[in-house]
Amino acid sequence: MDSTVSDSTAPVTFEVLEGRHGRIGRATLNAPKSLNSLSLEMIDLLEGQLSAWQGDDTIQAVWLDANSDKAFCAGGDIVRLYESMVATPQGERNRHAEAFFGREYLLDHRLHTFGKPLICWGNGIIMGGGLGLLAGASHKVLTETARIAMPEITIGLFPDVGGSYFLSRMPGKVGLFLGLTGANINVSDGLAIGLGDVAIAHESKAAVMSALSELNWDSDPQRHDSQVSEALAGFALAADTLPQSPVSEHRDEIDRLCGGDDLSQVVEAITGLDSDDRWLSKAAATLARGCPQTAALVWENWHRGADMTLADVFRMEWRVAVQCALHGDFQEGVRALLIDKDGQPRFKHRSVSDITPAYLAEFYQLPGVPDPLADL
Repeated sequence: MDSTVSDSTAPVTFEVLEGRHGRIGRATLNAPKSLNSLSLEMIDLLEGQLSAWQGDDTIQAVWLDANSDKAFCAGGDIVRLYESMVATPQGERNRHAEAFFGREYLLDHRLHTFGKPLICWGNGIIMGGGLGLLAGASHKVLTETARIAMPEITIGLFPDVGGSYFLSRMPGKVGLFLGLTGANINVSDGLAIGLGDVAIAHESKAAVMSALSELNWDSDPQRHDSQVSEALAGFALAADTLPQSPVSEHRDEIDRLCGGDDLSQVVEAITGLDSDDRWLSKAAATLARGCPQTAALVWENWHRGADMTLADVFRMEWRVAVQCALHGDFQEGVRALLIDKDGQPRFKHRSVSDITPAYLAEFYQLPGVPDPLADL
């Protein structure tokens, strides 16, 4: 298996693996010190190279992974977003937020609609923007250490990067529960709710890549997806070797807790939960400490997203994300968690019942600038 490698010091590296019967493009997130959190530079590098490979008929498939045993990608570069919010005067545009979310969602949409096998190796921490990359792949591989979450409830954002689409399509009320609580889920959970297609041991990574490079690609490109699926299945971990799935174990309870007719009822049910189960209790405590604005956005997006196309979801999320950067709670949540680290965010609302329909409606308005996703 020969390869041509790009600059090894770049925050994303690229190479083309020359197999016996075809070529595979490999993109590797290469910012391990930040747990591969996506910067605008990384997004632009990925978008440029993936666009080129998408249109290159000599590239049969793309492999996406990370140069880290600890994390695939822990999210977006929210510290840089925080700096942009601090620097933006009241009433003015946050051009960095507009660019960051617009280009990130364009990248995510490209992954979802790539048209060739795109294998994502999901190892270790996979959160926020990292989950956006994983969710867009046609072949989602999770390793035994996969730790997945959309923890935006803690910082005043919302589960974006297509979360309004894939959370609303999970079984029952699971997606709503995960969005409201930011609960961590494991490899077995991921397989159960569609965020993973196959579980493979991380130590098998090189062997899997070698096997893919040896594929004799069918003359019909429509067969390539199934060829990759069959190759990956040969490395799948046995179900009885995987950890128990808290989501599957608590499905009935999750649906009961999230079965209320309005958000206040659901939040009251979850935060009032009296359980000895550590996973459920931690989820309830996270929501109790979380941002009411985020909870309201999760509720609204989960209901809206269920009936929207993927492109419409990304357009909606761009509006909401840019508005979050202008409305204060996102800035305050990041400050409390990552900047001052006092753990005492002063969010605008004490509870979800304090959020008026008029205030919530502001987040779905186009913020007076061109929509970068209008042509999706």
